[in-house]
Amino acid sequence: MIPVVALVGRPNVGKSTLFNRLTRTRDALVADFPGLTRDRKYGRAEVNGHEFIIIDTGGIDGSENGVETHMAEQSLLAIEEADIVLFLVDARAGLLPADEAIARHLRSRDKSTFLVANKTDGIDADVAVGDFYALGLGEVHPIAASHGRGVTQLIEDALVPFIPQVEPAPALSEEQANAAYWEALEAEAADAAEEAEEEAFDPIGQPIKIAIVGRPNVGKSTLTNRILGEDRVVVYDMPGTTRDSIYIPMERDEREYVLIDTAGVRKRGKVTDTVEKFSVIKTLQAIEDANVVLLVIDARQGISDQDLSLLGFILNSGRSLVVVVNKWDGLSLEVKEQVKDMLDLRLGFVDFARIHFISALHGSGVGNLFESIQEAYESATRRVSTSMLTRIMTMAQDDHQPPMVRGRRVKLKYAHAGGYNPPIVVIHGNQVKDLPDSYKRYLMNYFRRSLNVMGTPIRIQFKEGDNPFAGKRNTLTPNQMRKRKRLLSHLRKAK
Repeated sequence: MIPVVALVGRPNVGKSTLFNRLTRTRDALVADFPGLTRDRKYGRAEVNGHEFIIIDTGGIDGSENGVETHMAEQSLLAIEEADIVLFLVDARAGLLPADEAIARHLRSRDKSTFLVANKTDGIDADVAVGDFYALGLGEVHPIAASHGRGVTQLIEDALVPFIPQVEPAPALSEEQANAAYWEALEAEAADAAEEAEEEAFDPIGQPIKIAIVGRPNVGKSTLTNRILGEDRVVVYDMPGTTRDSIYIPMERDEREYVLIDTAGVRKRGKVTDTVEKFSVIKTLQAIEDANVVLLVIDARQGISDQDLSLLGFILNSGRSLVVVVNKWDGLSLEVKEQVKDMLDLRLGFVDFARIHFISALHGSGVGNLFESIQEAYESATRRVSTSMLTRIMTMAQDDHQPPMVRGRRVKLKYAHAGGYNPPIVVIHGNQVKDLPDSYKRYLMNYFRRSLNVMGTPIRIQFKEGDNPFAGKRNTLTPNQMRKRKRLLSHLRKAK
């Protein structure tokens, strides 16, 4: 079983820096700003061949109120989940009352706890960590997470109880060594073949990544918790509660998913806080990383220009889309009709996307989302043969011929798949670069109807057919050469 390691401590002691160091990523937001992390963030890490799961948590200082109370609850839940707790303190700031309060809580739990003094770079570590022995948690491990100093030794010490002790194997005879060598070669070849098979994309075996995006305070985290059936992320009636993208694996109906709860995206002119700018970047990265995006809209506020801007980014990224209208409960029939009319008016250009009317708070309509998510994902990853695409293209031409360009009709020759997720159709032909946009849209809609593609954009690329005789001179036969010579001689005499 893979051990779980939780990082806990006061705000701004370097937990997210250590998380990024161990996972070799930049998944956790890091800045010199206390209280940046608000939710539990999970990552997979490996040190010297030993795998473990690491949990980054929000800081606890005992003065929490409002949204910070929920942050502290998330941190305490991480302690209960973990096999090992790394309690981080700031060696530069010294021992503070908040450190003592956390230490009292950890001593009351039956957890393997390691006291870690971070930020020891540039100071005398032995002197700086002396006060922390008063916490009664045993040895103090000095590290510098930003530079990686002392981190590997810390993790090796922490994982000792979880590393199986292997007895040294007895010496082999020469015959046994040769047999073992050939067995190892065969196993390596089998592994290489297996890896090659795994590299072929298998949409059924891959977890579906679902990014939940929208403006601040439209109910993204509430929807995440409703889907999971637990208070996994901090929910508070205040815009900007979620600051980082939280990746949460889950399983539903024997199908694996990864939920991505993201920070709200406001208009660029309103984003002045540095932390919020980082959060917006994380949200846009989550969209590109996802297979299906749930665009959450507040039914009571309607569709804003920012919603349309976010929608444009989703489409440009080629992600599958499901529109979720939240806070549908409590609206009068008249208001509901007005909202539906507004959706038809402003979202008419994404008529391929399913629209769901839900209440994340009460759960109504949430269960139906997964039908549209699976439909969109299957449409985006479906394999279609060249013969099928060419047949559909021919039918489209028969129903509506391409226009004439400079006296010649555009000719479409054949079509084939150019990629998936999003589906890309490549059409080869003559003068295809001169096709008007209206005919390109006609072809795209024709392919969508014929293939029954829902929930995902289709991209069509056109390639000009190569002229096999372009740049080549005709080779004359000996008879043609003699005729050409006589003709040139005759022309010279005529002059």
